[in-house]
Amino acid sequence: MPESLPRTNRRSNTGPLWARALDPGHITRFRRGVKLGFPIFLGYMPVGMAFGILARTNGFSVAQAVICSATALAGAGQFIALSFLGAGASVTQVLIATTVVNLRYVLFASTLSPYLKGVPISAQALLAYSLTDETFAVNIADRRQGLSTVGSMIGVGAIAWTGWVLGTALGAAGTQWIGDPSRFGVGFAMPAMFTALFLALAENRRHVVIGILAGGLVLALQVLGALGLHVTSSWALIIASMTAATVGAVIWRES
Repeated sequence: MPESLPRTNRRSNTGPLWARALDPGHITRFRRGVKLGFPIFLGYMPVGMAFGILARTNGFSVAQAVICSATALAGAGQFIALSFLGAGASVTQVLIATTVVNLRYVLFASTLSPYLKGVPISAQALLAYSLTDETFAVNIADRRQGLSTVGSMIGVGAIAWTGWVLGTALGAAGTQWIGDPSRFGVGFAMPAMFTALFLALAENRRHVVIGILAGGLVLALQVLGALGLHVTSSWALIIASMTAATVGAVIWRES
């Protein structure tokens, strides 16, 4: 059974959230999380700028684009919502599409939840709000080393949120000067960040095989489009990740 997150100071885990946040121990752990999440900040900035620009070209105001990123923090889901809105889709269609592409967060949350026993609901809400692919990868890897704390996980989420929202604000505010973001290679920022996370977090042959299998399945599903069987990118990601994870769980059952 997984162990809950360590409590180095029981007194600091009581009282209002704002009071616990000012505890020196929490501040130290929060700063450590910010350092861990800084690469995410660097990766989110250019992609957030791209979202801000695209939001403006789809009729959003600067404030609307920033509020969208600040309240959703769902990169792929936000881009999909924009593309659907741009194509004239209804609100229901947008909600269904973004729900499907974000279903993976249910799996992420389920993986983290055993480690959050005894953590206050308010802190769990912050962690849930800042849960993304990248913050999950960093926090779960930190947990495997027995180093993660609630403070560090909130720090990772805070710096990731800052990068995404700041990038969106800069992109939305500077749309007229930046123009087409693709000419700066912005589209490669997210794949590059995921590749760097995979290389950094793959600890053994099992992780490498499952990662390569998932990537191969995504490509294979895209090829099916040429044969007349179209699978959207969001569904391809879900199918590939769940299939690869299931294959890995069956082959390495004892692990």
